[in-house]
Amino acid sequence: MREHGTGRTNLKWAALAVAGAMALTACGGDADKEPSAPQGATASPGVRLPKLDGEKLQVAAVWTGPEQENFTKVLKEFEKRTGATVTFVPAQDPIVTFLGTKIAGGAPPDVALLPQVGALVSAVQNKWAQPVGPEAQAQLDKNYSAGWKSLGAVGGTQYGVYYKAANKSLIWYNAKAFEAAGVKPPTTWKELIAAADTLSASGTPAVSVAGADGWTLTDWFENIYLSQAGPEKYDRLAKHEIKWTDASVAQALSTLAELFGRKDFLAGGTSGALATEFPKSVTQTFTGGDRPAAAMVFEGDFVAVNIAQTEAKVGEDALVFPFPAVGAKAPVVSGGDVAVALKPSKGAQALLTFLASADAAQIQAREGGFVSPNKAVDPAAYPNDIQRNIAKALIAAGDDFRFDMSDQAPAAFGGTPGAGEWKALQDFLANPSDVAGTQEKLEADAAKAYGN
Repeated sequence: MREHGTGRTNLKWAALAVAGAMALTACGGDADKEPSAPQGATASPGVRLPKLDGEKLQVAAVWTGPEQENFTKVLKEFEKRTGATVTFVPAQDPIVTFLGTKIAGGAPPDVALLPQVGALVSAVQNKWAQPVGPEAQAQLDKNYSAGWKSLGAVGGTQYGVYYKAANKSLIWYNAKAFEAAGVKPPTTWKELIAAADTLSASGTPAVSVAGADGWTLTDWFENIYLSQAGPEKYDRLAKHEIKWTDASVAQALSTLAELFGRKDFLAGGTSGALATEFPKSVTQTFTGGDRPAAAMVFEGDFVAVNIAQTEAKVGEDALVFPFPAVGAKAPVVSGGDVAVALKPSKGAQALLTFLASADAAQIQAREGGFVSPNKAVDPAAYPNDIQRNIAKALIAAGDDFRFDMSDQAPAAFGGTPGAGEWKALQDFLANPSDVAGTQEKLEADAAKAYGN
């Protein structure tokens, strides 16, 4: 599990940081621009699919709300092309536990979208996953870089299709709040803290932190750690080759405490942050005119889905900048959702083939809040310059990225609500002065989960 999770040899992570920064600073202003019709979309199918009249499929994922609604549009197109009937099954984290219950009950979904590399490896080790068929493999070979294909492989066998990617090194901000406080987007951590001080002094708390969802806190830590400790230590910590009691972890937590330790920086203070779930962390940043609950919210490109639930317009009211450099280089952390067949059926393989094609990705790309690692997706499918340039930077970087560290970990440590890294960092948010205690808890949980 651990070797597979970081098996992208010598990736030049700085390339995406530079590309992303250039793209993001060039964006803005055309959120309402109507893109030209994407090539190879529903009107002109670019991938051949079998007829599946009468076949019924179930697809499980942890997506909810608008993200689920947008993916359902992809499934509807698959139904239209094949004649199959597809039902979306909402899953819960940890998804491995959810799937285990379904499989034990004799009712596994045909396909699952797994949000962690560790979950993919667990599915293979439990003998739940089916290798991809030749048609899906052909789409992967045609449309994906080696790095994204390797993330979907275990032991040299391809099991997964990375349908959705994420740049998790972005900070979205309320343009009116920044303008009112006279603040400009920071490029370094020191500048971020200074900007937070100015914003909070102006009467608008600086940051909306989704502390009720522990996964967002792991992303905060990972961006700081990657930039500060560097990619080699990042890979070693991801594999638990160095302990969480290491001095580099203490340094990263102490840096994070500069933000989390200032109650006036946080929307609702510490207690408010701990009670805030991810969707609310976004929407409260982009409602309330020039007096929102917070001026900034940190998370990936998928934040745009939740901004769409407000009256704010991406590219005008809602702008974005790359996560500031803590060390010598700005960090770039990526994540993604991998589709895996859990039944040896023609329908499951056909759906993997569709999800590996540009046709499927372009449907969801048009809805916003979605980035595909598929090289064949027409950039015109993305609804605005911000989404378009994030996607272009991801494709231009090829294999030059670092994958989310907690998603590489065993689910017991990196992917379980109320346990492991998620819980330890929630406790840290509640008491940012307890760096040593947090490290001890992280190490104890990691050692148990990794078995070393």
